[in-house]
Amino acid sequence: MRHGVAKNGSTLYPAMPYTSYAKVRPADVKALYAYFMGGVQPVAQANKATDIPWPMSMRWPLSIWRKMFAPAVVADAASTDNDPISRGRYLVEGLGHCSACHTPRGVALQEKALTDDSTAFLSGGVVDNFLAKNLRGDATDGLGNWSEGDITAFLKGGRNDHSAAFGGMSDVVQHSTQYMNDDDLTAVAKYLKTLKPVDPNAKALAYDETAAKALRAGSDKSNGALTFIDNCAACHRSTGKGYTQTFPTLALSSTVNSADPTSLIHIVLRGAEMPSTKSAPTHYAMPGFDDRLTDQDVADVLTFVRSSWGNKAPAVTTAQVAKVRKDVGAAPQPQR
Repeated sequence: MRHGVAKNGSTLYPAMPYTSYAKVRPADVKALYAYFMGGVQPVAQANKATDIPWPMSMRWPLSIWRKMFAPAVVADAASTDNDPISRGRYLVEGLGHCSACHTPRGVALQEKALTDDSTAFLSGGVVDNFLAKNLRGDATDGLGNWSEGDITAFLKGGRNDHSAAFGGMSDVVQHSTQYMNDDDLTAVAKYLKTLKPVDPNAKALAYDETAAKALRAGSDKSNGALTFIDNCAACHRSTGKGYTQTFPTLALSSTVNSADPTSLIHIVLRGAEMPSTKSAPTHYAMPGFDDRLTDQDVADVLTFVRSSWGNKAPAVTTAQVAKVRKDVGAAPQPQR
C-alpha cells in the first residue's frame, strides 16, 4: 500500500495511488488491516485477468518509475487530530489521495507535485475525459469563492450553491466522502482554503446581465445563443443561474471558467448525474446531446456559455469537441 510493491515482489502500476499512501502512518495502515480482516465479510471472487498488452504489461520498468517518482514513506508521528489544518493536509495528501486526480501529470505520468510546496499541487488534471478541477484558491477556476461550508456540503452531499459532482467525483462522494465525519470534512475544507492560487493576480469575476437581457429579448441570433435557448435554458435559465442545488449555475462557475473545457464538452455530449447521498438523496441528471448537436453546435453553445453572464473563458473549438466525442465513445454527430 505504501511502497507500491506486490506480495510477489513486483511493482504495482501507479493506478494504485501508493505515491499518496506513502504518507499514511503505519499505525493507520495497521488499523485498516484490522478492519479489512475483522470488519469486512469475505466473499469468493476471482481476480480479473490482466488485459494490459505487451510491452506495457512488463513490470520491471515500473520499478524504475517507482524509484524515480515515489516518495519516501512516513513514520508514525504525533496525532494531528487537534490541529484541523494539519489533519486536513494528512487526509488530502494521504488517505484521500486527492492529488491522484486533481494534480497535472508529467511526461512519465507522474504527478507534478505531491505536496503544497508547489502551486502545481491540486491545480487540476484530466482523468477519464473529465477535468478534475483546480482545488486551490483561484477566484475564477478554483475554490477562491467557496467557503469552508461550501466545500463540506459538496463532499457530504455532492452539491452546493456553486456546483454539483459529476464524473469520477460523483463516485468519490457517493462511495467515500459522504461517510466521513463532520470534523474530518471540516479539516479538509480548512486545509484546502490555505492553498494559494496558481494566479494570484487574477481578478474575481462579476455577474453581467447583458446576455440574460439579450436572451429574453431574443436579440442574440447567434447559433450559440439559439442552441442554449433550445436545449439548456429550461434548466439553467436565461440568467445562467440555474436552480440552487438542483440544476447547477453556469454563471461565474469555476468549472465553466476553467481553461480546459473537457468536462463541459463531455457533459454536453454524454450527460451527467449527481450522486445520491444520505444528505441529498435526489440525484438529478442531465441528458446527453451527442445525437442531437453537431460538433459546431456544441462548440458554439459552450463558447456562448463561457463568455456570458460575466464568464471569461476561452472559446471552444470544433476540433476540441470532435476529440472528446471520439474519446468518450459518443454517438456520431448528426447530419444536417
